[in-house]
Amino acid sequence: MKKRILLLIIYLAFISLGLPDSLLGSAWPAMFDDLGVPIDYAGIISMIVAAGTVVSSLFSGKVIDKFGVPAVTTFSVFLTAAALMGFSFSHQFIYLCLLAIPLGLGAGSVDAALNNYVALNYKAKHMNWLHSFWGVGAAIGPMIMAGYLAQGESWSRGYNTIAWIQISLVLILLASFPLWVKKKNPYDDIEEKPHNHLSLLKNTPGLKPALILFFCYCTIEASFGLWGASYLVFVRGFEAEQAARFVSLYYLGITIGRFLSGFLTHFFSNRQLVYLGQAVIALGLVILFLPYDFLVLPGFLLIGLGCAPIFPSLLHETPVNFGQKKSQAIMGMQMASAYVGITLMPFIFGKIATISGYSFLLGFLGIFLVLMAGLTKAVNQITAKKS
Repeated sequence: MKKRILLLIIYLAFISLGLPDSLLGSAWPAMFDDLGVPIDYAGIISMIVAAGTVVSSLFSGKVIDKFGVPAVTTFSVFLTAAALMGFSFSHQFIYLCLLAIPLGLGAGSVDAALNNYVALNYKAKHMNWLHSFWGVGAAIGPMIMAGYLAQGESWSRGYNTIAWIQISLVLILLASFPLWVKKKNPYDDIEEKPHNHLSLLKNTPGLKPALILFFCYCTIEASFGLWGASYLVFVRGFEAEQAARFVSLYYLGITIGRFLSGFLTHFFSNRQLVYLGQAVIALGLVILFLPYDFLVLPGFLLIGLGCAPIFPSLLHETPVNFGQKKSQAIMGMQMASAYVGITLMPFIFGKIATISGYSFLLGFLGIFLVLMAGLTKAVNQITAKKS
């Protein structure tokens, strides 16, 4: 019973991780004019958030060793709640950039800790369902924002509401703290400490392409999440609130897809689910290339469904590919690489789009999808030989 309650708490923590991740992209078409900044400045905020997450991911092992998973989880959610509340009261771009720092730092350590915990202690279906709960949070954010925009309210109301939801999750985590304190971290006995990141990179077969693979995947997921609404507004002529709803559908596709992927793990391996997801993303991109507005909904939904199994399946394979003793350190490296993609690539695309226009978004995603498919094959071949 305690294990089930703990899993439920981890699910709630992942809702809190998803809530702020999709909020900026859905709100930005309404935000940039109020702030008096160019439209591509969304990439700056996104880059700062992700940079904070990279730093906290790389140091996650040491932080977790010192303070423990429950304390790190609770404090991280508190940081995001405080940052989002600050967003709701800030109407100058520089303040949003400063608040983006704690928003990013709040995500990295808890992300690496909980992912490794589930990879070691639960079946693949639970990893998919865990990230489905992230998708619940990511889908709720744009829905709330779209509701306020449709009523003529400011985007700050959306941020304020999400901040209060985060605060309620902090209270739930605090109430459950005794359960976490009594729970022993499962990798304490097997983790070889400390692991040198450079040494792991040099001496672990398949790690280099695996890190690049995480970079490519998160480039696709984050770039589409941040710029999908802008693509619809400035290329397809949609209203801002309509575009926010389609972004919500994208994250809803990720959520539903990860829930279904939990059942599909009974019939497919993690590696097969990764290939399947890549094929569905490709189908979604092809549909969006077609100049018919009625295909926008299935296109956004399919890209979300395709993204769904890839990240959790890759994470769950970490102990299999690289061994349990190295899994916590490598999990932190993978999360850091993923967030480097989130940090750099949406920002870079924003700069590219000022020259090429936002119609290049689909081609940009297609390039990284092809790279991801090749890297997936390379990692599978290298780790299979090692096994």
